[in-house]
Order: sequence, then structure tokens, then C-alpha cells
Amino acid sequence: MARVSTKTVDVVLVGGGIMSATLSALIKDLEPTWSVALLESQGEVATESSNAWNNAGTGHAALCELNYMPEGQDGSLNADKAIGINEQYTLSRQWWAHQVKAGKLKNPKTFINTIPHLTFVEGEANVDYLRRRYEILKNEPLFADMEYSEDPDQIAGWAPLLIDRRDKSQKIAATRSISGTDVNFGEITRQLVDNLAAEGGEVFLNSRVKKVKRTTDGNWELTVADASGAKKTTLRAKFVFVGAGGGALALLQSAGIPEISGFGGFPISGKFLRCTNPEVIKQHRAKVYGKAKVGAPPMSVPHLDTRIIDGKESLLFGPYAGFSPNFLKNGSYLDLFKSIRAHNLGPMLKVGLTQWSLEKYLLGELLASRQKQIETLRDYFPAADADDWEMITAGQRVQVMKKDPNKGGILQFGTEIVSSQDGTIAGLLGASPGASTAVHAMLDVLKRCFPNEFNGKWQSAIQKQASVYGANINSSAEKTEAVLAETAAVLGLER
Repeated sequence: MARVSTKTVDVVLVGGGIMSATLSALIKDLEPTWSVALLESQGEVATESSNAWNNAGTGHAALCELNYMPEGQDGSLNADKAIGINEQYTLSRQWWAHQVKAGKLKNPKTFINTIPHLTFVEGEANVDYLRRRYEILKNEPLFADMEYSEDPDQIAGWAPLLIDRRDKSQKIAATRSISGTDVNFGEITRQLVDNLAAEGGEVFLNSRVKKVKRTTDGNWELTVADASGAKKTTLRAKFVFVGAGGGALALLQSAGIPEISGFGGFPISGKFLRCTNPEVIKQHRAKVYGKAKVGAPPMSVPHLDTRIIDGKESLLFGPYAGFSPNFLKNGSYLDLFKSIRAHNLGPMLKVGLTQWSLEKYLLGELLASRQKQIETLRDYFPAADADDWEMITAGQRVQVMKKDPNKGGILQFGTEIVSSQDGTIAGLLGASPGASTAVHAMLDVLKRCFPNEFNGKWQSAIQKQASVYGANINSSAEKTEAVLAETAAVLGLER
């Protein structure tokens, strides 16, 4: 590995994914003189969850993801979460556009492309739900382009594979938002990290952080090993951000901050079927999300996705779940066991005793035959030929388990920022929507850890980069359209 300096730097970013890359760019824009070092355990950045083949590439905007607008026990629907997720993704889009105009992100087609987002359901109850969801969202400015149909011919025009050889007696419905996107978060990461290096930041590859501890002067000392693990050195920092995905929990535990008390992690492997037939791939250009089966967790939502990676279109279907105790795709099988502490054992056991639906789902996925996997695909693509599809293993996801005063312990589907009281160290735990809302998450880190600077001179600089931040953009149709049109023009997206 490149020699890690023994001097004290202002900022150390652990992990070379979309979160660290985004935070590095924000810090360098706000404080150009600060020294920044990024440490990545692998030989290149974006090898884990940010890698294009390790996620679905959906710019999560709640245009098609039903889990952001669940049905209440009384049948009611509330759009607040869906709107909030869309606003956060709109912030990411606007910030990326700013980086393009500043020359720090180049050739937007390499990392973002217009791909319509569809939701597709079957069965009377699901059709009724989707119709009611549409009636609420169509009046929200951020969802203004959403269309709804129960007509098989119209749906076939949107996504022909959904209808080909489908039983005509099925009651079906779909919504479509033509402003949806496919995002290569790995490419964004690589470009931002390259720019960090060009602006004087230090990027250390093959550099695995083994331990984080506080020094007597209030700073942090990181023990760093090379790829072989034989050579170790140290790096000191005033501020540390742990954006190491599944590796974040262990490092925050190592730091010994009380705020990590009670947190545990539950790892789940993601798998996708990837189409190998170019003739099939070219017939489908959309991201189509369905509805999770009754009792199944949000992560099980099936989707048939067009991907654009390195300029080439692909077609994926999934996710299928697996289980492995490692917290990273390139991690250790001991990760889960090493994460157990006295303070999180209770919450983890409580989750294990109460999450029967998740455990049943995982067991079913682990025991599923190839034929069963193809049958699941045919629920969305009835004419699918098994010979056209291969199974690939995607990224490792670590769901957050934490203390709960009422339930003892809960499993959280989402992301959570953990930071020390003095703001000198912070980390991100959890999974989806993750990368899509990275800008919002990293601004939240800065706001928590540098409140004086954030509420002072940084505010105006941030507003210049992303005017939608904190602006409740969905409250004005005129403002929403102006922002979406401007970012679409810069990023080369269709409107």
C-alpha cells in the first residue's frame, strides 16, 4: 500500500464507496484547505455496495417503490415518506448537476440515464391499492408525470415483457413515471475520488483500517494494515467518517463511543438473475417494481430492471436473498460473531425471536430450487426462458438492529447515522435507499458534527450547490418543475 502519513490530518474517510466519496467532495468544496485522506481496503474504490453490479441502480425516488408508501392497518395511505425520499433524491440530482457544471463529474451518460419507473401489480386488492396510491401522488408536484393504467394493451406499450403470454383473466394495473433514472453509483464514486486526489487529497488503496481509538489530545488514531495484513502503520485525524458499509459497525465499536451501544447488524446476501439474451434485453427498457408478498420484508420487493453499465444495457430480476455471516462481500465469515457485544446481545436476540416473517423468507430463499426462482421471474415475465438467465451474487447488506425502549430490540430497514456527542467521529449503518440519498445523508453528517460551521458560513455555499436542500421543494409545482428541468438539461435526462 502507499505509505500512510503519520501526521495528523483534518479528515479521514474510511471506505471508498459513494458515501465517503460524496462527503469528500462536500468538504473540499466547503473547506478547500482542509487535509483529507481516504482509506479503502481493496485495490480500487466502489467494490462493495456502490459497485454497479452489487445494487439495482435505481435512483430511489419512490416513483415505483411501494414500500415507501405502505398501507396502514386501517387501509389508509400516507404520502409523506414517499415525498421525503423523492425530495432527497432530487437533492442528489441537483448536487450531481452542480458537480458536472463545476467539472468535477464528467460525461453524465456514464453515471445517469433516463429509464422509466413502473409499478406493476396483479389481483383485485393490489390493483385497488395501486389505484388509491396513484390518486394521492398524481397531485404532488414531484410525481406529476405519473400515469396509471389497468389496460393490458397500454401496459404492454410501456413494458411488453410484462404482458407477453400473461393470463388474460388476471386483474392487473401499473403506474409509469417517465422521469425515472438508472444510476451507476460506482462511476460517481470513482469520479469523485479521482477529483479528491486531483485537489490534493490522499487516497490509500489496499489499506484496511483495523482499529480506531481516541488519543489523549482528543483526536483519533487509526491502525491501518496493508493487503497482506502483515504491515501496519497509523494515521491520526481530527475527524473520522466511517463509510465502510458493513464494516462500519466493527470500527465504531472499536472507537468505543457510547452512541454505538445497542447496535447490531443482520447480514443478508443479495442475488439477481441476469439476462444473457440480447434479443430479450432490447425488448424491455424500464425499472418495474412489484409488491412484496404478504409477510415478506421490504427488501424482498421484486423488480425487473434495465441497467446501463459501462454504456451497455443489461436486464436484471430479483432480488433473491441468501445468508452469509460476513458483513462485506469481501469480508470475513466471522464478522457477525465478532460484532456481538454485551450491550447488543439483548436487542439481537429480541430481533431473532420476533422477526419470524424475515426468517421464514430467508429460509425459503435458501431452499428455493432453480425452478422456483424461475417461477418467481415468470410472475413478472411470463414468457421467460430459463436458459436466458444466470444467477449472480450482488452486494452484502447489513440491516440495523438496535435497542428499543418498548420492544427491547428492533430490526430497521433503512440507514442510520451514528455520531459521537463531540462530533469528532461519525458512521453510516444500514442499507436502502442509501446511495440514492447520499448527499442528504452526508449533509446530515456535516450538520451534526460541525454545527457552528454548518449554521454559519457553510449554509450559503450549500444553497448555491443545491437550492432544494431544506426547501420543501414539493410544495410548489413551479419550483419543482424548474429544478427538475434544469437538472435534466445538465445531466442529459429526458423530461
